[in-house]
Amino acid sequence: MKASRLRVAAAMLAAGAVTLTGCGSDNPTGETPGADRVYEGEGLTGTLTGVGSSAQASAMNAWKTGFMSKHPGTTILYSPDGSGAGRGALLAGAADFAGSDAYLDEEELELSKQVCGPGGAIDIPVYISPISLAFNIPGVEKLKLDPKTIAQIFRNEINNWQHPAIASQNPQADLPDLKITAVNRSDDSGTTENFTDYLSAAAPKVWPEEPGGTWPGSLQGENAKGNSGVVKVVANTKGAITYADDSAVDDSVSTVSVKVGDEYVPVTPEAASNAVEEATRVEGRDKNDIALELDRSTNKSGAYPIVLVSYHIVCTQYESEQTVELLKEFESYVLSSQGQQDAQEAASSAPLPRGLARQALQAVKSVEVAP
Repeated sequence: MKASRLRVAAAMLAAGAVTLTGCGSDNPTGETPGADRVYEGEGLTGTLTGVGSSAQASAMNAWKTGFMSKHPGTTILYSPDGSGAGRGALLAGAADFAGSDAYLDEEELELSKQVCGPGGAIDIPVYISPISLAFNIPGVEKLKLDPKTIAQIFRNEINNWQHPAIASQNPQADLPDLKITAVNRSDDSGTTENFTDYLSAAAPKVWPEEPGGTWPGSLQGENAKGNSGVVKVVANTKGAITYADDSAVDDSVSTVSVKVGDEYVPVTPEAASNAVEEATRVEGRDKNDIALELDRSTNKSGAYPIVLVSYHIVCTQYESEQTVELLKEFESYVLSSQGQQDAQEAASSAPLPRGLARQALQAVKSVEVAP
């Protein structure tokens, strides 16, 4: 386990509670998004609490609204405090599920058995989204960057927008003599873990650090909490650039097209799905644990490799029959064609392909009441 994850889990276990403020195959994809699901039944009641990924925030708001409109006797609470906080809350027994942009590692899986019973917890993919590189350069709306240049910018080794490495890839851009301000996340973040995973895979000679949910302490720079936090800093800072879930990026900033093979690929849901098509299941896991390994250094045409697959991490067992029933219904809705469409409309996410969604639905059905 990465040290940052251990610290979060240990802190949450020690605290014992958190404040809920808002609260198959190696190729897992198919052609049609969502899992087929018809919702029936009346009288479903109860409260389900989740903590975690801020990248999922917009999608979660849509899912909560859609589900509670179908089941008015239920309440879904979700606090988007970051992926690390979500995993910590689940491991502390302080949340029914965690939203996380990174799957549980082996030590976290072992820790989960203390709360979730002998089967521990499982990772269920629910959300696919590209991580945008959002920038604010006056007079420049389009920018192309290769992995090496991106890594050097975020290492502060390239610190002016007129640097030859940037200018040579953007001959049509009127790049100003302006300092680069690279902005990173201050909180433990699955977005950070996915972004640093990309940097270490696509530009290993420039980025020797291991991927992690917390930004490397040796790399100083501006920072802010959450996806919306870093985007706000960039929007207010000329010359700034950051990484953020695409759902948090608005018209106040522009986005980078990333070099993949011989082409530069812009940020789109379709390009994110193309990258996920290269993913494989993590080996050695329970059959219902659908943790995915992404190929960050892919040369596949039209694939955008800075992508996150975000999970709902749930226990395999719960003490309460009501919790099990509510969790299964909610996650089934999230994975349905309707749920995925709701998320896409709210967050511009890429819907889960049918094959992956069906695998995830089977995993949800495996959750049971503790004996």
